[in-house]
Amino acid sequence: MPFAPALRSEWLKIRTLRSLLGSLTAVLLATAAFSALAATDSGGADFDPLYSTFFGVNFGQIAAIAFGTTAMSAEFRGGALRLSLAAVPDRTRWFAAKAAAVAAPALAVGLLTGLAGLAVGRAVLGSDGPGWGEGLRAAVGCAVYLTLMALLAAGLTAVLRSGVATLSILIPFLLIVSFVVGDLSGGVADLLPDRAGQIALHRTWDGTLGPWTGLAVTALWTSAALAAGAWSVRRRDA
Repeated sequence: MPFAPALRSEWLKIRTLRSLLGSLTAVLLATAAFSALAATDSGGADFDPLYSTFFGVNFGQIAAIAFGTTAMSAEFRGGALRLSLAAVPDRTRWFAAKAAAVAAPALAVGLLTGLAGLAVGRAVLGSDGPGWGEGLRAAVGCAVYLTLMALLAAGLTAVLRSGVATLSILIPFLLIVSFVVGDLSGGVADLLPDRAGQIALHRTWDGTLGPWTGLAVTALWTSAALAAGAWSVRRRDA
C-alpha cells in the first residue's frame, strides 16, 4: 500500500477512537484552565507573564503524551498490528504513516491550544500580559512542543509495546524526576526533553539554549525514540 492510503487508514483509526479524541480535547482544556489560574498570580519580582500565560502546558503535555501512547499501544492489543502489517507489509512505511497520523492532529490541537492560552493569558493579565509578537512565537513553540512530546511517547510505546509501561516512565519523569534533576544539576537539566522544549514558553531564560535550539534538543530526543520504535517494529515479531 502506498504511503497516502496508509496515512488515511491510520488517521481513520485515530478519528474513530473516543479515547484519542478525549486526549486531544484534554490538551486544550487542561492547558487553558491551568494557564488561567497561573495568570491570576502575577506577583513577585521574577514573574514571567509569558510563561504564566503558557504554564498550563505542564499539564496539557500529560494529555499529549497519553494521546501518543494510546494511539500506538492500540496496535499491540488483540493482534491489531498483524492486521495493519497485512495491509501495509512495508513496516517502515507503516510506522511513518502512524507517526504522521499522530503528529498532524497533535500539531493542529497544539496550535489551537497555544492561541487559546495566549488569548486567556492576555485577558486575565490585561496590560501586564505578553505582547502579540512574543505571544505568537510562544504559541507556535507550544504547538511544536506538544507535538514532539506526543511523538516521543509514541516512539517509546513502540519499543515497550505497552501503554501502561510508557506512561509509568514518562509521567513520573515529567512530574518528579525532571524537577529533582533540574534543582541538582544546574545547566545539564536544560538538555532534558521537557525543560529544553519549554524554553520557548519563557520571555527570558538562563543558559546557552534559546527557544528554537531548545525545541531542537527536544526534537533530538523524539527522533531517537521514533528511530528506536521503528527499529523495534521492523525487527520484532508482530
